[in-house]
Amino acid sequence: MSRNKPAEKKPTEGELAILQVLWRLGPSTVRQVNDELNRDKTTGYTTTLKLLQIMSEKGLVQRDESERTHVYRARVSQEKTQRNLVSDLLQRAFGGSAQKNW
Repeated sequence: MSRNKPAEKKPTEGELAILQVLWRLGPSTVRQVNDELNRDKTTGYTTTLKLLQIMSEKGLVQRDESERTHVYRARVSQEKTQRNLVSDLLQRAFGGSAQKNW
């Protein structure tokens, strides 16, 4: 299991889509997440499950295994994730500063 803090891991596009579902619905089963993802784009159940397993290892989601059907919840807030993504883009695209002397 990864020891990295959740904020240190940047979600991929697919992981971000899952996080958006979890932020909107709250704790959810794989089936619930998959059903929501399928509203926009066809996504296989096993793909959703695998992504959630990877996200759990990365520390992006937490899995509750107390019931037969595992329930996942986001470990990172939407605001913090958005801030980290914007900061990363700013660093990569503009060297840390959006202000540039043209």
